Amino acid sequence: MPSWLRVFVFLALLLGGYFVLFALLGVVLERYFLLTGFGPDRAASAAQAMALGAEITLKLTLISGLAGLVIGVFAGMFRLSRRLWVRLPASFYIWVTRGTPLLVQILFAYNALPLLLKPLWPEAQQVLTPYWAAFIALSFNVGAYNAEVVRAGIQAIPKGQWEAAWSLGLSPADTMRFVILPQALRIVVPPLVNNVVALLKDSSLASVIALTELALSGQRIISATFRPVEVYLAVAAIYLLLTTVLTFFTNLLERRLQVAGR
Repeated sequence: MPSWLRVFVFLALLLGGYFVLFALLGVVLERYFLLTGFGPDRAASAAQAMALGAEITLKLTLISGLAGLVIGVFAGMFRLSRRLWVRLPASFYIWVTRGTPLLVQILFAYNALPLLLKPLWPEAQQVLTPYWAAFIALSFNVGAYNAEVVRAGIQAIPKGQWEAAWSLGLSPADTMRFVILPQALRIVVPPLVNNVVALLKDSSLASVIALTELALSGQRIISATFRPVEVYLAVAAIYLLLTTVLTFFTNLLERRLQVAGR
């Protein structure tokens, strides 16, 4: 089978699995709430709301994790630059982001960032909805932690790899792009995976800006039903399910990278 066809089949299966996962999740949640004493109407609405919240949580995690990976790769490389004007901004970004709580960063992105951007972008207040404010905060937060992971991975590559690339006439930029960075990323896959799993759990903090993700969906159901035990058990089980699914696919990626690197 051609490689492009394998990629197409894999993406089709992944997309189909995505829809099946949340369809089944809604059914299972409805049965669970019925078994725990919820009325039929209440069980159906609670299951639908919680399944939608879980889907928003997973989407937010995936796009924030992807953006955070890109930010982390560039920030990690800039952190090692010999040029002061490149290294200092990256170091400052990492220092500030890792030294302040994510909750404060989310509140800043939602409440303060639109005001700062308003002179240059008058529509910022309308565009930066809770979803996109959470995306910005989560992306830059995980990007800072990814940057330190990438930096450590680059520094773990033996100096002989640099010297061999230079002896072949590669420029420093090409050496980083074609020789050092691919090896470094294979090394740092496990900690990057841990950052994505942590990001999924940290996304629950977006509830403070009224983003209807999984945690806030659960809180609203509790406010309507006064059944915290049953709802929080369901919320915890869904988070466990999502982290397990993420870990499964990232473990597959890790094994593929290990095989490709042999």
